[in-house]
Amino acid sequence: MIEFNNEPVQVEIPEKREQRLDAQGRSYATGKRKTSVARVWIKLGSGKIVVNGKSQDQYFGRDVLSMMINQPFAVASREGQYDVYCTVKGGGLSGQAGAVKHGISKALDTFEPDLHKLLKQFGFLTRDSRIVERKKYGHRKARRRFQFSKR
Repeated sequence: MIEFNNEPVQVEIPEKREQRLDAQGRSYATGKRKTSVARVWIKLGSGKIVVNGKSQDQYFGRDVLSMMINQPFAVASREGQYDVYCTVKGGGLSGQAGAVKHGISKALDTFEPDLHKLLKQFGFLTRDSRIVERKKYGHRKARRRFQFSKR
């Protein structure tokens, strides 16, 4: 309780973020991007990443997508320190890679709460909510109209 203008004011002190782990010592999070949803578990290990039962290089194929998935670890200087197991559904490869990246960031945040500010600063904890706009009646696509002809 502090005083402000000679009146007592209740001040809330933000709670310190806590580490949340399951019985196996893993941290869980859900990541989303476009129409893809990834369920991600991370634990201390050798840096192995398994996506839907395959290694990340086997599943995603393109180096750009593998690099995108490893960004949260690179920013936090934690490359090769965590094993990642995830299942991902929906969308295409790019959206799935974005969902896995979002899930890894959130799981890393619950595993090491001290990294929250850093991950938030780089925008890894924010869900990219852009999705495909629906097609409208009377249009060729979502916004493209049919060609107008006066005669």
